[in-house]
Amino acid sequence: MALFLFLILIFIAPYSNAQWPPSPGYWPSSKFRSMSFYKGFRNLWGSQHQRQDQKALTIWLDRTSGSGFKSVRPFRSGYFGTSIKLQPGYTAGVITAFYLSNSEAHPGFHDEVDIEFLGTTFGKPYTLQTNVYLRGSGDGKIIGREMKFHLWFDPTKAFHHYAILWSPKELICCCYYCTAEAAASRTIMFVRFLVDDVPIRRYPRKSGATFPLRPMWVYGSIWDASSWATEDGKYKADYRYQPFIARYTNFKASGCTAYSPAWCHPVSASPYRSGGLTTKQYRAMRWVQRHHMVYNYCRDPKRDHRLTPECWG
Repeated sequence: MALFLFLILIFIAPYSNAQWPPSPGYWPSSKFRSMSFYKGFRNLWGSQHQRQDQKALTIWLDRTSGSGFKSVRPFRSGYFGTSIKLQPGYTAGVITAFYLSNSEAHPGFHDEVDIEFLGTTFGKPYTLQTNVYLRGSGDGKIIGREMKFHLWFDPTKAFHHYAILWSPKELICCCYYCTAEAAASRTIMFVRFLVDDVPIRRYPRKSGATFPLRPMWVYGSIWDASSWATEDGKYKADYRYQPFIARYTNFKASGCTAYSPAWCHPVSASPYRSGGLTTKQYRAMRWVQRHHMVYNYCRDPKRDHRLTPECWG
């Protein structure tokens, strides 16, 4: 029996560790109250492709239309999350998104912070794309800042929680491997992406030109992006498999709105007053990036990194 247990530890334990990230040790989603869809959001487009039942919002895309929703209020910082369940099977060309944006307030010159699921073909995993997009498009200088992941679970099997933490300040220590308990050397702004409370990406402010500072609304949508979504547009949306469905629940939007007084304090996803990540959170994030990140714009040799100063050093 002892030998049998020893063999299990040798062969099964490493496999399990390769599949699931270390515990972050802290669960920020539990700190924020859930709200009903109708309390904090409204339909933006495709109302005939939305349905709410059992506290979940279902939206879908077919050949006639997709659908989208938007928060009632704009925010200048906060924690924004929702639990999403995706459709299995062939979903190439289809984008299911949860994001922050001010595109309607600043058309052609907007900011955006994205969580996007890129549709896929049979037998291949979904790609979760995170992106920070600044100051509009079309001038040849504004680029996306994409990091892409294949998740450590199947997002079509159950609801999982996806969140963006957007904060105007965070106290951080002097190096990547310093503990969060260490003394801070400077104050910066940051955007953080979390999946089931595991931080998967942290985007710091290097300059005002590389960070979203203007108020943004919270959005969700499903739409046809066949030109680029799946393997750079190789596979398109195939409406023989319509409707393409996404379900959202457990909405959270907590922070300083654009109308809050100046003394409004940004929310934190850290047990420390500084807002910094704990040692366990850093370890979990490094693990995810080491084992599940499939694209990092900072490591793309085809990109002009003169335009991405946050990648330097």
